Amino acid sequence: MRVVCGLGNPGLEYERTRHNVAWWLLERAREQWRFPPFRRDGAARVSSGLLEGEQVLLLKPWTYVNRSGRALLALLKNEDWDPARDLLVAVDDVALDVGRVRLRASGSSGGHNGLKSVEAVLRSQAYARLRIGVGGPGPGIDMADWVLSPMPEEDRTVIDGLMPELVEVVVEWVSAGVEAAAKHNR
Repeated sequence: MRVVCGLGNPGLEYERTRHNVAWWLLERAREQWRFPPFRRDGAARVSSGLLEGEQVLLLKPWTYVNRSGRALLALLKNEDWDPARDLLVAVDDVALDVGRVRLRASGSSGGHNGLKSVEAVLRSQAYARLRIGVGGPGPGIDMADWVLSPMPEEDRTVIDGLMPELVEVVVEWVSAGVEAAAKHNR
């Protein structure tokens, strides 16, 4: 089973924030692939179905970004599930300009608390991550305030326009692996 985990925060107040761009991707993929609505499953909301002949689980941790790894604990009980092969974590990235995308097979958290939580639970950095650029705060703007504030309409338009390509990145990751899907890096 392939798992696409999008980091974000539950609650209407966070719905349009930079920290939730990965949830926007999961919603878009779910709709496009005609997967059922997200339902509660432990510390997450999930939707699943077949894609490219593979069982795919879309997972939104319902733990807030900084504790996202907790939503993956149940998956670790499955001996056939290998995060290095079967997990893609989508996440906002303030180090990338709005509209930039970077897919890697492994790497550091880059200071992202959600990725730190995932790494702590997995005890590894060996899992694919899809970083979606949301731009960084200007001078004097607190990082937490930045990622938890609504994205300006012009930036939202850029991200919305990127969604079809991001969904295709996930399809390629499922069907051909991270190296093939990484051709979309920009």
